[in-house]
Order: sequence, then structure tokens, then C-alpha cells
Amino acid sequence: MSTALPRKVAVLGATGSIGASVLDVIARHPDRFQASVLSAHRNVEALVALCERHCPQLAVIADPALEAQLARRLAAAGLACEVASGHDALTAAAASDQCDTVVAALVGAAGLDSTLAAARSGKRLLLANKESVVMAGPLLLQALAEGGGELIPVDSEHNAIFQCLPGGRPDLRASGVRRLILTASGGPFRGRKRAELAAITPEQACKHPNWSMGRKISVDSATLMNKGLEVIEAHHLFGAPVETIEVLVHPQSLVHSLVEYVDGSVLAQLGNPDMRTALAHALGWPQRIEAGVAPLNLAATAPLAFELPDLETFRCLALAFQALRAGGDATTLLNAANEVAVEAFLAGALPFLSIADVVEGVLTELPAQSVVDVETLRERDVEARASARRLLAHACR
Repeated sequence: MSTALPRKVAVLGATGSIGASVLDVIARHPDRFQASVLSAHRNVEALVALCERHCPQLAVIADPALEAQLARRLAAAGLACEVASGHDALTAAAASDQCDTVVAALVGAAGLDSTLAAARSGKRLLLANKESVVMAGPLLLQALAEGGGELIPVDSEHNAIFQCLPGGRPDLRASGVRRLILTASGGPFRGRKRAELAAITPEQACKHPNWSMGRKISVDSATLMNKGLEVIEAHHLFGAPVETIEVLVHPQSLVHSLVEYVDGSVLAQLGNPDMRTALAHALGWPQRIEAGVAPLNLAATAPLAFELPDLETFRCLALAFQALRAGGDATTLLNAANEVAVEAFLAGALPFLSIADVVEGVLTELPAQSVVDVETLRERDVEARASARRLLAHACR
């Protein structure tokens, strides 16, 4: 039994799949952790249910129109937690003394400001919102340096790299690292060619073979854009040049990433495909804590297989490498265009294969510019989304 006070954890995006996993781990260790802040986008019912179970100090609903409803439901349940709403409330909560740890699990660009606020405030930042790094990697690292906090990635791939490096995030060259190798399941369409993907539906794209995820990230996994975003994230998180980052398709999703050293050693982190492993590691670091995940039985698993990704069929991964090499804010443009295109695909307004076409069109139309500040990035994000919507309108004529 720990004698220290429990860490106060803000779970931003508590009703999503990451939120569910981290709250499961927290509930297993009530002496170590308290879920002090919970947020949701619009799902009042789910947020109230989580508040009933975890009794946070603060509940935040992103849509201000739902704040009164949330307050009524919490009062009716006899819960005395504070209630707030809106983007600014999320950002303030991430920086407040109501938490010392922030799980950044909001989807998309909406999580940028709260992630930066947590970094500037010296929190332990458990980063699941990869778009924050993709959009504003240099600014996030600057905010961490200013705040003196610590960032621990909880994407399974980056958490695996973190575990395979000495000291978590050292100077790679000084540590003798030759390559970072990110593994990809290949998604639900691994092995298929472009001609076989022309009529793919959102329901098919969201059926991931190994992981349970939200709809947006499931589509990104199907296009391999998710792996492209992770390549960009690895570049910033670990200071890795683009030429030292590679992707291998590994259908079993048991090897989560590998680090190759100059002496020929390759270290890998393995585990069952369950986000609670990475989340428990990040919550407890530098100690190890129980995650509720079944032990990995290698003797009972199928042989482990690895193959190179098909960049011709899954062009989004190639476009992510292209944007990273272009530098500046090209990755911001990539992310914005992809969010618009995936939203259109999920709404039935864009064919699956055209997601890459929209992203490529935006990158062609808007040359990269230097990263100056968050306000400029936000303007470029808006510009890229407008460009993507113009391309969508043209494609639908």
C-alpha cells in the first residue's frame, strides 16, 4: 500500500476508448490514483455515469449548450462535483491544480490547446492525442521545457519505443540508436490492392482486426494514415531524423515497436493488444503496476510475421513521410486535410480511396511554411480544411 497521496488525474476524452482503458487502470489502484477531472464531447449520459463511478472534482462537457443538462443530471445523482463547459474550460482544467497528471485523449486538433496548457503547467502528460504533436511538435516540446513537466507517450508504438530506450527519451545519437521501427497491424485491408478497395464502406473500415478504437482512428488505421501520423510523432518525441524511422507491418500486433542499435542489437516491446498496458506503464512510471491485461503466451500464439507496407495501395503513409520531409507546417496541413476527408468518408460523401487524393491535393495546393506560433498554425489548419472542402465539393460534382 502506497503512503503517498494519490496522483490526481485529468482524463480529457473520458468517454472514448482511451478514456475507458485509463479509468479501468485507475479503478484498480485507488490508493495511487484519483480521477479528478473528467471530460466528454457531447455524451452527457456517459459522462454522468463515469462521474457516479469515479467521483471527480470537475466534469467538463465540450459543448456549452449541454452544461445545464449536465449540471442537472449530476445534481439529481447527488454528485457535488463542479461543472464547466467549452474549449476554454478544458484548457483551464488541464492547467489547474485539480490535477497533476493529464491524459490527453481528445480526438483531433481539438486537443491541441489543452495539451499545450498541461505541458506549460508542469504536469505529467500522458499523450494519446497524436494530432497535437503532428500539428505543433516543436511548440509542444518548447512548452514542456518551459513547464518542467514530463511527457510519456501512450500510443502503444511510442510507449514501446519509450520502454526500449535508456532513460525513456535520451539523445538517440549519443545512445547508439540506429533506427526506430514502428509496427503496423496493416488494418482490416492488409494484402488488398487498390482495385479491391474502391467500394469500401465505413462499417468495413471501422472493423479493426486487433484493436478496439473510435471510428476516426479506425479509418486512419485502415488507410495507414494513423501509422503516418505516428511516424511524425516519433520524429518529434524522440528527436529522430526521418531517415531513421521505418514502418513494418506486423499482423499479430504483439510486437508494438522496436529500437535498433549500432551494435546490431534490436530491442522490442511485446504484449497483448490492449491499451491498458501502455497506460498503466505511463501512469506508474518509473514503477510497474498491474494493468488487468492477460499475460502474453508466446507458445500459444501464431508465428510472428513482418512485411514491408504497400505504399502504392496505402498512399496516406507515403504522404505522411512526404509531409515530414517537407518540414515546417506541412504536417499540420496533412492532419487537417485528413480529418476533413475522413469525416466525409464516414458520412458517405467520399470514396475510401479518395481520402488520399484529398490529402495530396491540399499538400500540393498549400506549400509548407515555417512554424511560428499556435495562432499561425491554427490559421493554416483552417486554410487547409477550407482547401480540403473545396476539393471535396469538386469531387462530388
